[in-house]
Amino acid sequence: MEDEAAVHAYASDPLVTRFLVWGPDAEEDTRRFIAEAIGNAESPERKTFDLAVVEKQSQTLVGGAAIRVVDADGRHGEIGYVFRRDVWSRGYATETAKSLVRFGFGTLRLRHISATCDPANVASARVLEKTGLAFVKHVPVLVRGENRDSLLFACSPSDD
Repeated sequence: MEDEAAVHAYASDPLVTRFLVWGPDAEEDTRRFIAEAIGNAESPERKTFDLAVVEKQSQTLVGGAAIRVVDADGRHGEIGYVFRRDVWSRGYATETAKSLVRFGFGTLRLRHISATCDPANVASARVLEKTGLAFVKHVPVLVRGENRDSLLFACSPSDD
C-alpha cells in the first residue's frame, strides 16, 4: 500500500491510460487494485502476477506490469504493462515485456502468451513485436462499455 501514490500517478493520467481497457483511475480504484494485487500475491493458487516496475538506478516506481494465467489447462497467459509518461521511449516496456515472457515460459511453464493493444498505440505494438510476439488478428475488446478494435499478438516458446 505504500506504493499507492506512485501507482496512482500513472493510473490516473488520462494520456497514459487512453489506450487501456481501464482508467483513468480514481483514488479508490487505485487502492482497490493494489489490495487485489496483494491478495493475488498471497494466494497459494496464484494465477495473476501484478508487478511494480522500479527504475534500477533511482529505485523509483515508474510503472506496472502483469502476467495472468487465463487458461491453466491449456497453459495460456496474457501480459500487459503501463508506464508513467515521463519514462516513455527509454526501453522499459520492451525490457519488462521480455521479462514477463521469460517468466511465463520458464517459471510458469506456459505454452502460449498473448497481449492486445489498441491499433493507434503504435509504440506498444512495436514493443510486442520486439518482444517476440507476432500479430495474429484484430479482435473486439470491451473498453469502458464500448466495443473497440484491438490487435492480438501471441507467441509460443518455439517462436522466440
